[in-house]
Amino acid sequence: MTVVILAAVVAMTWLARRLRWSEPVLLVAAGCLIGLTPDFRSLVLPPEVVLLLFLPPLLYWESLTTSLREIRTNVRGIMLLGTGLVLATAAAVAAVGHALGLSWPLAFVLGAVVAPTDAIAVAAVARGLPRRVRTILRAESLINDGTALALFAVMVGVVVEGQVFSWWGTVARFLLAYAGGVAIGAACGAVVVTLRRRLNDRAVGSALAVLTPFAAYLPAEAVGVSGVLAVVTCGLILSQAGPKVIGAGARMQIIGFWEVSTFILNSALFVLVGIQTPAIVRSISSVSLGHAVATALLVSGVVIATRLLWLYSVPYLIRAVDRRPVQRTLRSGARQRFPIAWSGVRGAVSLAAALAVPATTAAGQPLEGHGLLVFTAVTVILVTLVLQGTTMPAVARWAGLRSDPDETTEERRAHRQIAAAALEALPDHAGRLETPPETADAILSELRQYAADDARAPDTTGPGVRAGLELRLALLDVKRSALIRLRDQRSIDDIVLRRLQAVLDSEEIRIELALHAVTDQPHPPGDGTADPRGQGPGE
Repeated sequence: MTVVILAAVVAMTWLARRLRWSEPVLLVAAGCLIGLTPDFRSLVLPPEVVLLLFLPPLLYWESLTTSLREIRTNVRGIMLLGTGLVLATAAAVAAVGHALGLSWPLAFVLGAVVAPTDAIAVAAVARGLPRRVRTILRAESLINDGTALALFAVMVGVVVEGQVFSWWGTVARFLLAYAGGVAIGAACGAVVVTLRRRLNDRAVGSALAVLTPFAAYLPAEAVGVSGVLAVVTCGLILSQAGPKVIGAGARMQIIGFWEVSTFILNSALFVLVGIQTPAIVRSISSVSLGHAVATALLVSGVVIATRLLWLYSVPYLIRAVDRRPVQRTLRSGARQRFPIAWSGVRGAVSLAAALAVPATTAAGQPLEGHGLLVFTAVTVILVTLVLQGTTMPAVARWAGLRSDPDETTEERRAHRQIAAAALEALPDHAGRLETPPETADAILSELRQYAADDARAPDTTGPGVRAGLELRLALLDVKRSALIRLRDQRSIDDIVLRRLQAVLDSEEIRIELALHAVTDQPHPPGDGTADPRGQGPGE
């Protein structure tokens, strides 16, 4: 099974990128074809696999790679989407579901299942959008999972165990889930940062990186609070502290691991959604297939329409109340807002929640409408993936959205300022390392070119190579500190920091390799540098 899924991931991803089609749609289509084969007809994806094995690392990587500055700037809009829109969608879907024959509790379960957007699916369709739009969508999808799953847990208790629904109890459950998840995530992040400061072993550090999302998720779920918010909080803390406590080599190794593993997990999830689809269609027994399809399509329309209505009503109400100048700078026109309104893609979280609904009640009675609920959730996922996922590039072009010019400006400004910091520190470091004047002058010229955005590859040949490499290595720490300081002062955001940090990390690795080669090899006659193994020049 694993080999078949990985083969589908590789083949469909290659085909989608070659033809410039939507990757999630092709992956789901491949999964549907696999699910029709005899060997996969009985395959059932346990919901705990998605919620435990897939969700924590994927959410962790998304929170590590988002922009905390943009989240702070747009926090009100993000929270309204991540909480208010989720509840509004759940209520609208519940009203439609009840009108179509579901009991009110089960209709609200369905609403909670299809209310949250999916972080992985949203990230796939949001590529190429401006930084602010992309950050809003990603942050919303990280938060709304916690809201929807808290509502889901309350309503499943009512449906399956016959608990009495209480508004005050539900509100208390929400507050506890949010506060507890954030607290556990913050505690986990603090522990990991402390361990990172004391870890010098790259292999152990990489293993800690793999453990971190699960160390945040599992304790939160064990005490009944939001594991999703715990992972997101931990990831945001590490995104700020990581550049200060993780070395270049370890960081490059960790990033490489996460990029590959999250790509596989993300793509495999879409394939698994497709594999489940034929079996879910066959499981419908309480209603006819035509009625199920009509119900599912109507709910899909309600999900899409509720998001559109929310994005074209609530912002205008807020504008009428909040007229502060700072808020006016964040406003966007109706046309520019449409990509956000059209990005409500559902995914694996909705599937996992639907599959987690028990087929029987606590009394052992079959849960009427269970098959219809699961089928509707899968249909909503497929409709939003196909309809919204495939049309997003055209929507972005119609809205006139272009790449963020501020991002380029920030990157150039950061280039100049970290070069200026290195120029200021060069005399002290050159004196401390006893760097030959001609070598220091050469590096001084390189830094001036770097500050003028005309950087060239450093010269690692000729006299004074080792001294030059040591000075460059010392100046990299100055550059990195200046870069982090710019981020902390909010002059640049985390996306720009990570981009320039990757350049500095690559340069550090290259210098260390060159320094290692110079140290391990005998120096040529006349070099004037003593061999580290005790031999004189030329011996």
